[in-house]
This record gives sequence, structure tokens and C-alpha cells, in this order.
Amino acid sequence: MNRTLILRGGRVIDPSQGLDGVMDIAFRDGRVTGIGAGLSAEAGARIIDVAGRIVTPGLIDLHTHVYDKGTSLGVDAMQLFRRGAVTTLVDTGSAGPGNFPGFRAHVIERVPVRVLAYLNVSFAGIYGFSKRIMVGESGDMRLMAPIDTVEVAHANRDMIIGIKVRVGRNASGFSGLAPLQIARQVADELGMPLMVHIDEPPPMLHDVLALMRRGDVLTHCFRPFPNCAATPDGKVHDYVLDARRRGVIFDIGHGMGSFSFRIARTMLANAFQPDCISSDVHALCIEGPAFDLLTTMSKFLCLDMPLVDVVCAATVAPARALSRPDLGTLAPGSAGDASILSLETGAFDYVDSVGERLIGAQRLVAAGVVLAGQYHSCAA
Repeated sequence: MNRTLILRGGRVIDPSQGLDGVMDIAFRDGRVTGIGAGLSAEAGARIIDVAGRIVTPGLIDLHTHVYDKGTSLGVDAMQLFRRGAVTTLVDTGSAGPGNFPGFRAHVIERVPVRVLAYLNVSFAGIYGFSKRIMVGESGDMRLMAPIDTVEVAHANRDMIIGIKVRVGRNASGFSGLAPLQIARQVADELGMPLMVHIDEPPPMLHDVLALMRRGDVLTHCFRPFPNCAATPDGKVHDYVLDARRRGVIFDIGHGMGSFSFRIARTMLANAFQPDCISSDVHALCIEGPAFDLLTTMSKFLCLDMPLVDVVCAATVAPARALSRPDLGTLAPGSAGDASILSLETGAFDYVDSVGERLIGAQRLVAAGVVLAGQYHSCAA
């Protein structure tokens, strides 16, 4: 039986419970066992003083690519865990049904950090993605594999939480809506949600959203023109507002080319906050402009999104998208995950996916992390 761990005296921000105040959190046997001021410690308990730090439920990055060594865009899951205090990494379509068994055996089952996955409807997943070679896996309809995708998803429901499809000129060439239509059939057959990547047209964003349903995730939701969610006169497209009313989830998915400060300012000015904030970290953006989840969260702080809302978008909101109520919360009995952060002030240089720079006054930095009730330090 694991001894009790107590995080003592941090500012606990847990939007799932409406908490924002100084208190303690106790863990035992991989679960949260208590939260409140002045928790008593049993004999042999480990106490970590986190005064002056922010403590959140374990951060969830809803869009990553961590099939390291198996795909050209994959990065080391443990690097994201250590430098970003992220306890759940969601890989979004790196692997398809043809290579998911390798992803499971060589990454998901070997790393201590939790990895969940959206399975790509393309047989080989994202296979041609590098600085020199860029082949969209949805551009060759011969690779669309609905039957194989259903079989592999059924066999791996403990780790596969949805279906991924990438559409747009870069990801699907001139295949139009066909890859999305196939993915729609697969998701419906499985009773799973879709995550849809959108880049430049074709297809058009309004046609993509028309095929999306409650619980589906549109990633790259604040992408730059074209196919952006904002109108030229500074409003939000009606079809975007309609999709939100229908229950489509809007996720940032920063990545290499999918986040614009200009579009973000417009959307926020119209009270359209993202549901989820994610990094879309992969090999071509881990050293900029995305870097990690905390950098993406920090950009939203510097765009004047309230801290509690930023934390919500990286904890309970993605947990709901994953249908995992045990994640994204510090409620007693939930998964024993917590992220310990420092909020620093200064002048910090941020850049978006089109090269616009922003000098921001705040940044979030990883100071420590608790995973399944075990404390790990991070470089603050």
C-alpha cells in the first residue's frame, strides 16, 4: 500500500469543483483521498510544500503526437510529461489501424505517463510528415480503411477514445469531404467521437462543421485565414456559432501552422473562448512555435483569458471530451494526478503559427507533477 502524499499550502484551482484557494491535497494508492485546509498527515506520509505554487488537476493535452521513433512527427512522451507537467497525453491520429499495434506495444504500454489515442481512419496514420516530405495521408483514397479502423478500435477500446481524420488541401489534397464522410461512418459504427483536422480549402470549414455532431472535436479552431472561424469584419461565422450550439467541441491544436493571434483576439472579443486548449506538439514545432501545452496556455493568459478558464480548458473540459470523469479533477476518488505550476511575471516573447510576435507579461512553468499518486519534480 502506498504511503500518503500531501501537497501542502498551494493555490488549488480546480474548475470541476469550483475551487480556487489555498488548501492541501492528499493522495493514497494512486487516488485523491482528500482536499481542504490543514489536512492531517499519517505517520510516514510524504509532505511536499507547494506554497506559492498553483496546483491544478493533472493537465490533459488533447492534441499531441507521441508515436516516437514510429512516425516521423512523433516526440518523446516523457519529455512532454517532464517539461509540461502533463499527466494525460492524447495522440491524435499518428497511428492508423495498420500500425496502431506497434504504437500500443512500443509507446503506450511502456511509458509511465497516460497516453490515449484517436485512431486515424487512414491505414498508415500520418506517415509522410517531415521538413522535406509532406504527404497528406487523406489524399490517397486507397488508404481509407473503414473496416480495419472499426476492428482495431473495437479491440483497443481501453486506449482508443475516438477517430481522427485530417482534411484540407495539405492533409487531403483534392479529396474534398470524402475522407470525413468515411470517418463519420466509422465513428457512428463505433459510437465514438470524431476529431477533425482542418487546414486550407478544399473542403470549406462550413461544410466540415455540417458533418460534425455533439461530442466531436474540431481542432485548429483558431487557425489563420483561409478556413478560419472569424469573419473579415471581426465577427464569428454563424455556422461556427451554430456548431457550438449543436455541441461540437472547439480545440486549439496550436501546432506548426494552426494558431493565429489575430484570429484568437477576434474570437475572444466575441466571447468565443476555446473549449479546450491543446498544443499539437510534434517534431516540427516542439522547438517552436508550439513548444508545449504550458506555452499554449500562457499565450491565452497573455490574451487576457482568465486563469481559471485557461485551467478549465486544459483539465475538466478535455476530460469531458474524452468521456473520462476520473480525469481533470481533484475530487476525492479521482485519478491521483496533479500539476504544480509557477506563474511568472516579466516580458516573455511568444510567436504564433504565422510569425506574429507577442510580448506577454505572464507565463506558466512546470514546477512538479503528481502522477497516479507519485510526486515527480520538474525544473521550475
